[in-house]
Amino acid sequence: MYGSVGRGDSQLTVTVLTVSPAGRRRDPTEGWRIVPETGHREDGAARGVQRVAVIGAGFAGLCMAIRLRRAGIDDFTVYEKADDLGGVWRDNTYPGAGCDVPSILYSYSFAQHGRWSRSFPLQREILTYLRDCAEQYGVTAHLRLGTEITTARYDEDERIWRLRTAAGDEFAARVLVSGVGQLNRPRYPDVPGVRTFTGTAFHSAEWRHDHDLTGRRVAVIGTGPSAVQFVPEIAPKAEKLYVFQRSANWVVPKPDREFGRTARRLRDRIAPIRLALRALTYTRGETVLYWAIRGGRLSRIAEYVSRKHLEKSIPEGELRTKLTPAFPIGCKRILISDDWYPALARDNVELVTEPVSRIIRTGIDTMDGVHRPVDTIIYGTGFLATEFLRPMEVVGRDGVRLHDVWKDGAAAYLGITVPGFPNLFLLYGPGTNLGHNSTIYMIESQAEFFLRRILAGGVHEVSQQRFDRDQERLRASIASSAFDADCNSWYKTADGRVVNNWAMRTLKYRQLTRRG
Repeated sequence: MYGSVGRGDSQLTVTVLTVSPAGRRRDPTEGWRIVPETGHREDGAARGVQRVAVIGAGFAGLCMAIRLRRAGIDDFTVYEKADDLGGVWRDNTYPGAGCDVPSILYSYSFAQHGRWSRSFPLQREILTYLRDCAEQYGVTAHLRLGTEITTARYDEDERIWRLRTAAGDEFAARVLVSGVGQLNRPRYPDVPGVRTFTGTAFHSAEWRHDHDLTGRRVAVIGTGPSAVQFVPEIAPKAEKLYVFQRSANWVVPKPDREFGRTARRLRDRIAPIRLALRALTYTRGETVLYWAIRGGRLSRIAEYVSRKHLEKSIPEGELRTKLTPAFPIGCKRILISDDWYPALARDNVELVTEPVSRIIRTGIDTMDGVHRPVDTIIYGTGFLATEFLRPMEVVGRDGVRLHDVWKDGAAAYLGITVPGFPNLFLLYGPGTNLGHNSTIYMIESQAEFFLRRILAGGVHEVSQQRFDRDQERLRASIASSAFDADCNSWYKTADGRVVNNWAMRTLKYRQLTRRG
């Protein structure tokens, strides 16, 4: 072990570099800059400094709050800009909204039950689950709703994070945790004339439930995970429905079913049944689905299943051709649906593959010169997923702005922390989204990583060397996966760099986060 100790005017800095012989446990401080906290923790409350500030009350933020409570830490606040908890499951209330991960896995490992109504949970049921968890684990008292954090600045003298809200209020915390996630800011298409349309227009994440679509001429721009759920719901209502598609997606059958009372009762009362089903579902993701995104034989099998699903649903002809993907499966998120193709085959539905040239007062023009008059436009165009933590301004040591560091694409050590930003931890950060398993598993791994750091005390900052090694490993895994194939996806920045996804097994991720 090689160590160096340097003393400045007001701090003691300890840098530890460890060389571990083969077979020995790695020193958890290797590759970290750790300095003592200033003052005493018991003085923090008196000075208005809380131990932990969490931003966001969705799956990630609530998981962190629950784990803090279970670890005996009560000196924390969860700041949420909306008036309710729930994150993406609070905001996305469009018809048919639900999860494409089975309910048995899309839930906290420490809060399992068997009362889910179906294999793939719907939005309202997931939101109820989150509210129940917040109540059950006593975190509702720690929520500060209607509070948007706009600025987080690291105070190097006090070694604390100073927060400022949109209303001008100020708070301080020793540790800052972001749980804002990746899917919290709707993306609108960059098309001329968007503001000139005189009809009703809205994003699927901001659904206008007061706007009845019955008998209307409706345009849907986008054919991603949201559109594949709401288009089949609205197609029977509309007089005419135009669906504008940039590129066809791989769609596989949805093995969904409703659970009867007896099945729910057995799952809820007999824990071994629940655990076995969860383990089986998780293992399927780590094997079959994992190899489907890695290429090779299973990838070809997955493409075969998807093509057969398309052929069974859509007769041979122009529509089937338009719906046939031109990139490897897994490059974009694989969609699961049994009613997407039948919806597009309806007489009142037209799939448009010509690029949109402009939006005018009465409807949409395409590059081939065709005008389609509509009175409603729905943007199913996803989210600004690669713009992590925006529009919040985050300033670390030496006045460095996080978004300047991320100008070429967001990156963090294990998706959790960044050199130059002490005691800043991210949940569901860059490089941690999945295409084969549940992100809740990743979030729990991140929360445990954070707890080990905070319980050890001090101010923690990952070294540049450790960060660089992690990024090399991540880039190599992405380059050998379907994520890096030639397609446009929400995983990628404008220049084609994949910044959202983890391309290794989640077991590998948990192993790495446990090592620290």
